[in-house]
Amino acid sequence: MTDRHQLPDGAGLVSTLGRCSEAGLSHVVLRELDLDREQRTRWVAELTALGLAVVTAHGALVGAWGAHLAAGQDPSAAGARPFGQSCHDRAEVASAAGRGAGWVTLSPFAATASKPGYGPPLPEQAYAGHGLPVYALGGITPDNASSALAAGAHGVAVMGEVMRAADPGAVVRALLDELGVASC
Repeated sequence: MTDRHQLPDGAGLVSTLGRCSEAGLSHVVLRELDLDREQRTRWVAELTALGLAVVTAHGALVGAWGAHLAAGQDPSAAGARPFGQSCHDRAEVASAAGRGAGWVTLSPFAATASKPGYGPPLPEQAYAGHGLPVYALGGITPDNASSALAAGAHGVAVMGEVMRAADPGAVVRALLDELGVASC
């Protein structure tokens, strides 16, 4: 997940994600909700050109593969694209599944520097036993990513650990190594 405000000084979003793509990143959720649709749509095209499947936050944009909606957001915002939804408890996961979501993020998994004081972290059993893929989000690092899978998450979603990194490609590689996958 992107947040250009967390990038180190002088780092650009597209170049950062290019380094991540070279390291094995295959999908990205483009957030940047403070920008207009035109700028976000340009970034969708640039990121797609890097070989990334782009999912856009809070609604569909031209060229995006899918949309990732806010908790409780109307699925019509995704248009005809596949969509996922942000969730914060088991009831929200069930609701998203019932509304046709193809995946959800469930947060927070751990304390997170991106949203200090957000939490407390959900109990690990919150991640298992759903009828759709659940991605653990919030405080995910190479040190705890495998714990999310052990708790029942299908995978992980990461923002701050990658966005704040001096070498974001190294963080992506470390996450992939920890999860035992070639790309994500």
